Amino acid sequence: MTAERSPATASQECLVFGPLENQIMEVLWQGAGPMTVREVLGVLNTGRETPLAYTTVMTVLSRLAEKGAASRTKAGRGYAYSPCVPDEAAMAVREVIRDFGVSAVGHFLDEIRNEPGLRESFEKLLREGPGH
Repeated sequence: MTAERSPATASQECLVFGPLENQIMEVLWQGAGPMTVREVLGVLNTGRETPLAYTTVMTVLSRLAEKGAASRTKAGRGYAYSPCVPDEAAMAVREVIRDFGVSAVGHFLDEIRNEPGLRESFEKLLREGPGH
């Protein structure tokens, strides 16, 4: 599951993930498939003055899997990781619904009803689906 991310989106401050989590998720989102810790580490350390430790990246990937942001499958003696969400917004929605349930959805709908431009965008989204 790869998501196309604009430079503006990729450079914005991440609200769902910490800085290193966000960097790792960017690597997973841009990857062509499941990636091992060593593969993620290689991408992250390219051009980095002070390289990250293998164990640091392994711990963060494990925590991302626990949060439901990444999935892991056995790959040899370790794991290969894939993103479970296409972008940070999807993870934010997942967390809001998990934490606040139907009440959060009701508030989203109120915001859409009260903002004409937003309402038009959502009506188009409902007609055409995401990605159009």
